[in-house]
Amino acid sequence: MPEVLPDADDSVPERESTPLDSEDPARAARTSFQRRFFPQATPQQWNDWRWQLRHRIRDLESLERLVDLTPSERGVIEQIGGRLPVGITPYYASLLNPDDPHDPVRVTLVPQGAEMLRTPGEAEDPLGEDHDSAVPGLVHRYPDRVLFLVTNFCAVYCRYCTRARLVGHTGEFHFNVAQHQQAIDYIAAHPEIRDVLISGGDPLTMADDRLESLLAALRAIPHVEFLRIGTKVPAVLPQRITPQFVAMLKRYHPLWMSIHFMHPNEITPEVSVALNRLADAGVPMGSQTVLVKDVNDNVPTMKKLMHGLLKNRVRPYYIYQCDPIVGSAHLRTPVSKGLEIIAGLRGHTTGYAVPSFVVDAPGGGGKIQLLPDSVIGREGDDLLLRNFEGNVYRYPDPL
Repeated sequence: MPEVLPDADDSVPERESTPLDSEDPARAARTSFQRRFFPQATPQQWNDWRWQLRHRIRDLESLERLVDLTPSERGVIEQIGGRLPVGITPYYASLLNPDDPHDPVRVTLVPQGAEMLRTPGEAEDPLGEDHDSAVPGLVHRYPDRVLFLVTNFCAVYCRYCTRARLVGHTGEFHFNVAQHQQAIDYIAAHPEIRDVLISGGDPLTMADDRLESLLAALRAIPHVEFLRIGTKVPAVLPQRITPQFVAMLKRYHPLWMSIHFMHPNEITPEVSVALNRLADAGVPMGSQTVLVKDVNDNVPTMKKLMHGLLKNRVRPYYIYQCDPIVGSAHLRTPVSKGLEIIAGLRGHTTGYAVPSFVVDAPGGGGKIQLLPDSVIGREGDDLLLRNFEGNVYRYPDPL
């Protein structure tokens, strides 16, 4: 089925610029990338989010133009078939190291041979979302909030995606007015629902008017107190965050945004422009990061990422243990690695830079926070506590 993209309009976002335009080597490298691989694109087109979506790298031939693929990468792309497809925006592709198969951004986007292997404990829907779907596209697991899956289209396709069973199929862009209305009617009929998380796919790949129609319908429900949008678009398609878009979002406060970031290399000047536009529009932002082997599974990388987010007014929110989707064993770390990272952040940087480390329990158990052991025992009426340096302290706590 041919790919169908969000409706275009006559407006094209202006070219973004920052004081670092002429000084930032990484930005200069992206300009060089654009001129080499997309010489037909004008600066105005490159900075148009619709152009970026239309020109994503989607197949082996396109990817081989940009990246020196390993035999494993080439072979699995040929075998993927109906599985999670490849999809990379030109902007995000410019962040990859074409000569290094271990480049952290590349690992998250380019399939590897191990993706075709299924190991014990893996599942197509490890979190049991389908089981908790009240109506198609609406997951009602927690008492007072729901997950509203509004599209199966993403700007990029992450190899560790929890919803690999859903995204990228049916011609990619799937907009079903009747299905959306069914979900909205369910929310309206359940007054216990006070919080709606709009996700997918990625809702920010929808045209402004389509996303606004959903926000307006949800905001009109009296018991819905606030809305959240889950997205990776600001990291992989910052051109999407236009002045017109943020002006639209401001009409639906209180509205929050959970943004998926994986590595410090994603925080470019273009991304900073996008994040600061959202912050200036009064949109509180939190980050969500999946712990992935050889991408962000060490304290220095994670600390640099969290600091970069804070400097752009994004509050580190969650580090997720990688979900056991089929073919993800090569990407998953031991849970102990996540605890080690939290221990390396707590006390060694501001508390604002320390997210919660969670396992989203297989089978629909929801998010379970994990912490390094700080309570190590008792002696009489004293509680024995271990601090960030490993020292033990007593706290009077009579039973």
